[in-house]
Amino acid sequence: MSRLLSLDAFRGLTIALMILVNTPGDGRTTYAPLQHAEWHGWTLTDCVFPSFVWIVGVAITLSLGRKLDQPRPQLYKDILRRAAILFGLGLLIYAFPTFPLDTFRILGVLQRIAICYAIAAFLFLNTSVRGQIVATISLLAGYWAIMTFIPAPGFAPGDLSVEGNFAHYIDKIILGAHNYGETKTWDPEGIVSTLPAIATCLLGILAGHILQSSNDVQKRAERLVIIGIVLIAAGLALNTVLPINKKLWTSSFTLLMAGLDFSVFAFLLWLIDGMKVVKPFQPAMVMGMNAIALYMASEFIEIILHMLHWKTAIYQAVFVPIASPMNASLLYALTYVALHLALAYWLYARKFFLRA
Repeated sequence: MSRLLSLDAFRGLTIALMILVNTPGDGRTTYAPLQHAEWHGWTLTDCVFPSFVWIVGVAITLSLGRKLDQPRPQLYKDILRRAAILFGLGLLIYAFPTFPLDTFRILGVLQRIAICYAIAAFLFLNTSVRGQIVATISLLAGYWAIMTFIPAPGFAPGDLSVEGNFAHYIDKIILGAHNYGETKTWDPEGIVSTLPAIATCLLGILAGHILQSSNDVQKRAERLVIIGIVLIAAGLALNTVLPINKKLWTSSFTLLMAGLDFSVFAFLLWLIDGMKVVKPFQPAMVMGMNAIALYMASEFIEIILHMLHWKTAIYQAVFVPIASPMNASLLYALTYVALHLALAYWLYARKFFLRA
């Protein structure tokens, strides 16, 4: 199967949106869709992380699917090596620059991707499509049962408040001082909530199976859209039982986000790989080919700018005088995205691609 340009474009659009929402000029003032939902509910920003995890699942099917004739021990070794590198890069981001070993964040974005990748890849190698569907349903149903019937001490079963839910109780007692710095006592990429995130990755694997079918591009896109609509409907229906919540990565959130991924990617597949509308998406494809490098760069540059107090100085001198606070903040973020697009082209021209 030839390289799917639409997958590179989807990955690139996702990394661009991630950089945009992560770096508003003053760190606070920004339009509502560019902020995470405070608790229950969702915004455009909440789509970013599950899309990355879903894309990892698609990539598992496409990459490991070509290696099924290789010895399993070697494949297992490669999977664990890649997961360890991703996990280590995530630790580096949260420990840099002072490396406080007693308090640095253990879990996080790349760490969750690493865990989801490893478990989903092992399931892909050792189960059929039916087994992967069963695993997905089991993870979502099991997480729903955990969050609904197991109480955190001092709270009622099914309490989904910030302090009263079971997932955050587990983070508090196991991760302790190594939780997310802004919360101190729980992590939005915590231990129990990783279970439905693995289901997100498995749903990406199921999309990958459709991409590997012998149907033409239009037929594959149609199947992806149909499944996407079903998943969106299921997520919205489940919302009445288990609210859509990104920080808890609820089962309803998992289904809704995967449904959106199926649908958006189907459109890109039809347009780019089917209709050959490639040129407008080339910037996104270039970014998508080096997503890990751009993510690392965006995080480290942001940390360094804050540490040296340069970000505030640049924002106040360049962007505040030319626009309202909301638009000045957005202009800074758009400029930051443009700088990373330039970095992506520079890396692309030198054929440098950072892969775990």
